[in-house]
Amino acid sequence: MSISRRSLLTALSAAPLVSLLSRPAFAAYPDRPIRLICPFAAGGNADLVARIVGEGMSPSLGQAIVIENRTGAGGGLGAAAVATSAPDGYTLLTGSNGPLTVNPFVQAKLPYDPLKDFVPIGLANLAPHSIVLNNSVPAKTVQELVELSKKQQITLATSGVGSASHMTLARFIAATGANITHVPYRGGGALVGDVLAGTVSGAMTEVSTLLEHHGQGKVRVLVVASSKRIPKIADVPTMIESGVKDFTAASYVGVLAPSKTPADIVTQLEKALIKALADKSAQDKFLASGAELVPENLQTSKGFAAYIQAEYEHSREAAKLAGLKPE
Repeated sequence: MSISRRSLLTALSAAPLVSLLSRPAFAAYPDRPIRLICPFAAGGNADLVARIVGEGMSPSLGQAIVIENRTGAGGGLGAAAVATSAPDGYTLLTGSNGPLTVNPFVQAKLPYDPLKDFVPIGLANLAPHSIVLNNSVPAKTVQELVELSKKQQITLATSGVGSASHMTLARFIAATGANITHVPYRGGGALVGDVLAGTVSGAMTEVSTLLEHHGQGKVRVLVVASSKRIPKIADVPTMIESGVKDFTAASYVGVLAPSKTPADIVTQLEKALIKALADKSAQDKFLASGAELVPENLQTSKGFAAYIQAEYEHSREAAKLAGLKPE
């Protein structure tokens, strides 16, 4: 079969255009910088994790990861922005308790579904909750604190009504029968001064919040809600060791992408995250903040998805205990 000169010229002239149009569809991911949205202000734990993780993942992906702080609505504004982004791997979320497993039980008409609108990449950080007491409180153990609360007023601060630490306090009260008065603040940093001054008896907060002051002897970390003791304060027992059965609680931070992100991109991001978390310098930074290193099985997409589901149910239970309803 012969090909006419006109047909040949037509085919050759069209070839460069077809090639040019095809490149974007087949471009290797990623071929441009990635946005990692942190739904909280700079300087907090979620922001710290975002920057450590972004720096660690960037070399594996061959692209810069730009941290963008988009605050508001308990992390909901940043989460909603990612949920409605194109599922192409170029917009990611540093998701935590607030936007993923607390907001659904305290905010009405949430503009996203935390269980359906995201695909987890992996869990990056666990900041265990702890009870920290002003030195004027004589209790040296959880049992002594519970008994003391039945004889005199004990006030524990949290980072706000409906916050992750408030949920943990509600669970602790239900588990121990302690008679503790909850004092909500606007964020973990806001309660520090009053704990140091003794305006409140203490706080239920992330270990990192008052770790430095504990080291200086200004306050006392009574107990941590981690699965095992924290190396930086190895003399402080866990809740489980203190007789509170199966009690663990932490402010967690992980990486997520919009739902429908292609599986191969999710896998690529997952591998980059796992490699970043294995870096000793990153681990040292997390440990210095009082964080608990994330178990390898939770660093995966599948493991983080199961963790979120479990935390969602814990928050549902805690919201009921605290008498919270979406508003």
